[in-house]
Amino acid sequence: MIHLPLVRQGPLRALSIRAAAALLLVLLTVGMVYADRDGYRDVNEDGLSLLDCFYYAVVSLSTTGYGDITPYTPHARLVNIMFITPARVLFLIILVGTTLEVLTEQYRKNLRVTRWRRKLKDHVIVCGYGTKGRSAVTALLENGLDKSRIVVVENRDVALRHAATDGLVAIEGNATRSSVLNEAHVKSCKAVIIATDTDEASVLISLTVRQLTGGQVRIIAAVREQENAALLKQSGAHHVIVSSSTAGRLLGLTTTAPPLIDVVEDLLTPGQGMALAMRAAERNEVGRKPRELDTLVVALIRRGKVVPLGGEAAVAIETGDMLVYIRSEDAPANGVVV
Repeated sequence: MIHLPLVRQGPLRALSIRAAAALLLVLLTVGMVYADRDGYRDVNEDGLSLLDCFYYAVVSLSTTGYGDITPYTPHARLVNIMFITPARVLFLIILVGTTLEVLTEQYRKNLRVTRWRRKLKDHVIVCGYGTKGRSAVTALLENGLDKSRIVVVENRDVALRHAATDGLVAIEGNATRSSVLNEAHVKSCKAVIIATDTDEASVLISLTVRQLTGGQVRIIAAVREQENAALLKQSGAHHVIVSSSTAGRLLGLTTTAPPLIDVVEDLLTPGQGMALAMRAAERNEVGRKPRELDTLVVALIRRGKVVPLGGEAAVAIETGDMLVYIRSEDAPANGVVV
């Protein structure tokens, strides 16, 4: 099941409003008939009670019309022409309108899903919308990725509601199943982020994605235990982040060198002064050493691998290299913010 972003009020609220409007219309009709009850004749010829007025109002508004109670004075007939007949039409509109709205809403949803499927390409699939999944989506949005190019796969109702509230398309189901990933168009996506709660599920999702895409889609996964990182890479993940080890190292830094944790948080949190960024090497930088550049280069990526900058051997920049550098938040971004 595909959950599109919420754009309107819930169906229960809309139904409640219509039911209240129909009840109010019935009560107004009963009041009109009861006030002019002397102008009506019933088959018993004993006058109209309040219950008879309710009966006549419901029968008239629902267009049943048994004919056992009829207006016979000119004033009562005028009231029927001027009020009862328009109220009958309005009552039918309220009842039929509720059904039409349900059908129209279903049609609009199918139309939105069809349009979404047609435009979906080069998107990012996020498996799991817990703490890690939400943080990953936040980072994607901060790097300029549009919400329409993010698809969340979840099987928890609370997480699905959060994703829809955040304006994201969410697919309900288990990401370990190939049918669910095909629903998310995994074969045409740009990357798959695995942010599940268990390492076992992450491995299964990675294996399923690799089987469906032939290893052509980049897989980024998070695991809790270091010993499962190698297994996840063997299952097809290109990048594995060990959440427990990373959190432990940060805790250790906070204990032994408290200022370092502030620097790390500053680099990883946008809008806090400094940020990690990545860009392609420019033509005039080819052949030069990274330390000679005006920007503070902290890493050099060549053919998908990190080239160490330390040591005795001097590293020269080559065509096609990617430079990871530290920039100020006030400076314009020439590449992708990490």
